[in-house]
Amino acid sequence: MTDKKVWFITGTSRGMGMDFAKAALAAGHAVVATGRNTNAVSKAVGQAEELLAVKLDVTSPADAQAAVQAAIARFGRIDVLVNNAANFYGGYFEELTPEQIGRQLATGLIGPMNVTRAVLPVMRKQRSGHIISISSGAGLMGFEFNSAYCASKFGLEGWMESLAPEVAPFGISTMIVNPGMFRTELLTEASATYAEPSIADYADRHAERVQWYEAQNRRQAGDPAKLAQALVMIAGQQPSPRRFIAGADAIAIAEQKVRDLQQQINAYRDLSTSMALEEM
Repeated sequence: MTDKKVWFITGTSRGMGMDFAKAALAAGHAVVATGRNTNAVSKAVGQAEELLAVKLDVTSPADAQAAVQAAIARFGRIDVLVNNAANFYGGYFEELTPEQIGRQLATGLIGPMNVTRAVLPVMRKQRSGHIISISSGAGLMGFEFNSAYCASKFGLEGWMESLAPEVAPFGISTMIVNPGMFRTELLTEASATYAEPSIADYADRHAERVQWYEAQNRRQAGDPAKLAQALVMIAGQQPSPRRFIAGADAIAIAEQKVRDLQQQINAYRDLSTSMALEEM
């Protein structure tokens, strides 16, 4: 087993976060399991001597600060942060309201920033730490009916890739995780919200998309417990990878993105490389 670490995990009342917390505990680590409702967190994760359940709404900077203070009071340090809390707003861009898009970004992008901002002073003082953010295949490629969700995940990836060299001098590493379709609660009514069908031009496709996502619920191929075990194993490696693509479907998305980019580069390579100013 790797040395004992203190894991701070968001969104542990259900889904992947619950499995991440259980896997870290099973590996002998201490866990700060957070969620908007601590009773739900305790019910999901169970009881353990090295477990602390803490209230945390990731959209609240004050909650983030208070949760980190509680973690330090109990364990004295934070070694691994897992930004996992998530929701899903599905719909065509024109049908999603600005408020829905705002809520998607608040949880999927600003939320991880809030928590990381609260944790970074601790990790800088330690001169060590590992920040893991759960992205998606939708952080690698845009998908129809996913404009808001993809915007949050693309933003998450740009932020994380930029954060990596900023914090590396302090001994802090980062990792983006891109899961494919895993059997979690993301597509349940508790986590998924669909835009109201409001534009006739999109009506048929809107209905088809909602039907498809509802059919996928509880039928996803990925096992979140296996992902959790893999994450605990990979997080203990030195050096840790900057990215982990989880699931055969996620690998297929990544490989398609690479092919698309290479094709787009080659299509206008000569024109692209002819843009330099002509020196007098």
